[in-house]
This record gives sequence, C-alpha cells and structure tokens, in this order.
Amino acid sequence: MAIITLTTDFGHKDHFVGAIKGTIYRELPDAKIVDISHSISPFNIQECAYILKNSYKAFPEGTIHVVGVDSEPTPENQHIAVMVDGHYFLSANNGVICLITSEISPEKVVEINIPNPAHGSFPVLDVFVQVACHIARGGTLEVVGKTFDKLRELKEFSPRVTDNGKTIIGSVIYIDNYGNVVTNIQKSLFEAYRNGRNFELQARNKKITEIHHKYSDILNFDLEKTQRKGPGDLLALFNSSNYIELAIYKSDLNTVGGASTLLGLDYRDTIIINFL
Repeated sequence: MAIITLTTDFGHKDHFVGAIKGTIYRELPDAKIVDISHSISPFNIQECAYILKNSYKAFPEGTIHVVGVDSEPTPENQHIAVMVDGHYFLSANNGVICLITSEISPEKVVEINIPNPAHGSFPVLDVFVQVACHIARGGTLEVVGKTFDKLRELKEFSPRVTDNGKTIIGSVIYIDNYGNVVTNIQKSLFEAYRNGRNFELQARNKKITEIHHKYSDILNFDLEKTQRKGPGDLLALFNSSNYIELAIYKSDLNTVGGASTLLGLDYRDTIIINFL
C-alpha cells in the first residue's frame, strides 16, 4: 500500500485533519498516512512549496502527496494531479510544486475531473482524498483527468541577477521554527556568479562577508571563549537544502528572538548580494 502524506494549513484545532484521515482509513483500512505539516501559514504557497520540496524525497517512489493549501478550485486555480520524480502530488494549480518541477520535468500532469465531485468548501476531502485512494489502489492518472499543460510558476522563487552579474537580488521565502530566514538564492547560483570574488550580503542594515556550511562554523576554537563569536551572533550559511539562510546562532524565536525578528525580515523581503 502506497504512503499518503498530508501537507496543509489546517492546524490541529479544527476537525479537518481528522476527517481527512478517517475518510482515507474508511476507504483504505491498511493505508499508511504521514503528516508532513499542518502548520503552514494560512494560504502561504511559498512556505508550503519549500517544505514540500525538502520533504518528499525522503519518501519512497510511488508516495502520494496531498497538498491542502489554497485548494478551493476556481477557473484560475484548477485541481491537478502531477507525477514527478516518481511521486504523485495532488494540489491546486497555485504554484506549490514549482520548486520541484522547475528542476525535474513532470512525467504526467492532469487536470482532475472526477465524476460527480462535491462542490463544497472542503475540496481536499471531497476531491483529493478520492484521487489519492484511487492511486493507492493502483489506479492511473488518465482515469481522473485530462492532460494539462498550464502549470503555474511563482516568480517569488526566482532571484534576479543584475549589473552584469555583479549583483543578485533575492528574497525571503521561508522562516523556520528558530526564526532562521531562508532566501531564494541557491548555492549553485551564488557560486556560478561569484567567480572567486569577495562579496557582501546585505539584509536590512546588516552586511555579511562569509557564508558557512554549518551553524557551528561561526565558532573559532583557536580563540578564547570570551573572544569568540557564539550564541546571539548573526551568520549566513548554505542550509541542508543548499539555499542561503540567515540565522542567529542558538537562537530561540520565543525568547531572545531569531534572525527574522532581530533583523526585521519577513516573507518576500529583499536580500542583496554584491560581488566586489
């Protein structure tokens, strides 16, 4: 039996998550359901896309990913089923899987059109769960819809390179549980334009001239503890997803604050890298 994952902005206060799982178990008593996250900020497609991209590869091929963020259908927000990298994604056509399809071409994309769909306010339950159970039983995408070629992309995920390659203008796409700020600037893009040059990364009124590979790289163990940088200091690093991230070493967003609060950064705020 294929694994079915759930990624939504439903939270855990309401009945939505329980109703989805109960319906799947009613249809497939032996189903394997995994919660990726139900704490996506409401309607935050960028946040959902980042979490989805960085979690789906941990699952075996054939996994079915149900995405419940901004899922109400409209003429411009169609329901789609996408097979890419050996995985199935069921979502609205709102750009939520563009981080995956921008790197790996999808094998199949269909606009979902199932018989007698319920037209209510809970399309994840009424539509996506039906399709997920169909696929889990061994069904094909051709049965649930027709080929679709208008996958939406999100421009927010594309940094701009200006001044003949001397400047990269990026933006914040995700803020994690520690208040760390993830930008849309990937290591591959940074290295492609750096060409060995020095650089300044500018975030608000802060400038950073070094990018680490792990958080503890900020510590210089050749110095006495009183002279080193440490907890509370700002750093930049290439995170586990190879995006440039800004962090406060050993920060706590709920007490002293994190990079997002201490730098005053939020979604879509600008991050600039100048090569010198």
